[in-house]
Amino acid sequence: MRANPCNQAPRSGGCSELLPHGTARPKTEPDAPLLSSHGRRRRQLKVEYDKDDGVTPVKTEHWEPLDWKKQLGYIREMRHSRDAPVDKMGAEKCYDTEAPAQVRRFQVLVSLMLSSQTKDQVTAAAMQKLRAHGCTVENILATDDETLGKLIYPVGFWRTKVKYLKLTSAMLQKEFGGDIPDSVEGLVRLPGVGPKMAHLAMDIAWDQVSGIGVDTHVHRISNRLGWLKKPAKNPEETRKVLEEWLPRELWSEINWLLVGFGQQVCLPVNPLCSVCLNQHSCPSAHKSSPTKRPKAGSPRSPSPASSFKTKTEPEQESAVKDERIKKELLPTVSPTTQRRRPKSKVNH
Repeated sequence: MRANPCNQAPRSGGCSELLPHGTARPKTEPDAPLLSSHGRRRRQLKVEYDKDDGVTPVKTEHWEPLDWKKQLGYIREMRHSRDAPVDKMGAEKCYDTEAPAQVRRFQVLVSLMLSSQTKDQVTAAAMQKLRAHGCTVENILATDDETLGKLIYPVGFWRTKVKYLKLTSAMLQKEFGGDIPDSVEGLVRLPGVGPKMAHLAMDIAWDQVSGIGVDTHVHRISNRLGWLKKPAKNPEETRKVLEEWLPRELWSEINWLLVGFGQQVCLPVNPLCSVCLNQHSCPSAHKSSPTKRPKAGSPRSPSPASSFKTKTEPEQESAVKDERIKKELLPTVSPTTQRRRPKSKVNH
């Protein structure tokens, strides 16, 4: 797969080469400093009043999590090597840099659709096969479902995604001239495209930051760090809360940062809190879900006669296990019975 030259540094606004030739770059807001002109930290709670003659002042509160800037700085430090799967096989790396802009934008959308509940390694492999086959709207429509399924297998829910790819390609050809929509509203109308994909597609393909792309990693880590007023139930709730307080100039970068951080350190199960620089400020640090208690009588069930289990070699463990199974399955016999050898029957 060709390397994408636009992605050698953390993104701040997208890859401009995806814009069609002759199209003016959309206006973006200037970056705002994270600290005030005096260099003081923003307080956790900021109170403002809406001034309007003849109207009683309305008190509004600006909430932001404590120490989030310090935590974000540590995450940047932990992500400086850029060696997580998303850095090499994310949606920004899966399109053909030499294809026409319209085709590149379509390939970005396809890679995002395939990435749902799928590891980046699997998505990247599927995109390689699709690009070799011809990843364009016309080729997808001309490819039968069985062949398309073999090309994208084993991405998660590949049968459903075959259907979505066909329906989306038909819709793009009919309503958008083969290109992808240039708005979140248009993108979420496409089969199989949700808010997360839409915001990421706007950023990567159209170079416009429309919102925060919140996937399972961003959702999980935001909740663990206490970046939400209260725990969110799903990624869409997390996105809305993050956009209320996180400065807009960070919206593009935050997905890349947290996804890679979630792939390497803040894992879904058994996070590596001991090596995390945020372990002293993260409210969820060193907290793991309790393990399931084994059923009574199972091999994992502790013996009531002993308070601990000594470590043994694999061969010894296997022998002990085999001996226990024999005792459980074979009937108990008396010593007298053991001394008698049954006569063998011979058929003449």
